[in-house]
Amino acid sequence: MLVRLQNAMSRNDLIEQMVLLWNPITSFCEQAESAKSINLIVGYNSSPNSHTALDISLLIAHQTRLATKANVTVQAVYVLEDYQTGDFFDVLPKKEVVSSGLTDQIPLEISANSTSQRSSTPVLTPTNKFAKAEHILWQARCLAEEWQSSFKAHLRFGCIADELKKVVISEAATLLLLGCNSAKHPIVKKLGSNFPCAVLGIPTSIDGQ
Repeated sequence: MLVRLQNAMSRNDLIEQMVLLWNPITSFCEQAESAKSINLIVGYNSSPNSHTALDISLLIAHQTRLATKANVTVQAVYVLEDYQTGDFFDVLPKKEVVSSGLTDQIPLEISANSTSQRSSTPVLTPTNKFAKAEHILWQARCLAEEWQSSFKAHLRFGCIADELKKVVISEAATLLLLGCNSAKHPIVKKLGSNFPCAVLGIPTSIDGQ
């Protein structure tokens, strides 16, 4: 897969630059050959590097569909570290969540008039954070539509590494792509050596910095 990507980009050094973690149990080729569908997970926060990672994942998905005829879905995951799910319960109206179109952790049964037991006034910051997150994932969705790619969006809350791992496991992901260019990046280190799928970064020569 990366050889095909190298050829498309007229490069010969992508593999050594992009592979940050390798799954020693099942190789990507074995998964791709046996799977009827392939899921590519992207850690996305709208930064230039994460945007590059999403671009690369959409290119990989496009090439994979052409080469294997498999169903390939690109899934963007945005993680809010500063808030737990419960912080949003008292301020998000039901309509706002239902209309988001996101695959997330927020239950749909949220009262529009719900108020916090700890405060008599609405807390606006979580709502603003959610609106920003929704906009970020909307941007990712628009890019996927340009590629005519099958796409899902996830809004998660908590530790980035932990939440990425949860999505990778729940979606039986083939690859995780991050906007990192080194295995020494803090997020990559937190993923650990026993991560359930291979982790790719972005080549240093085309990062968004």
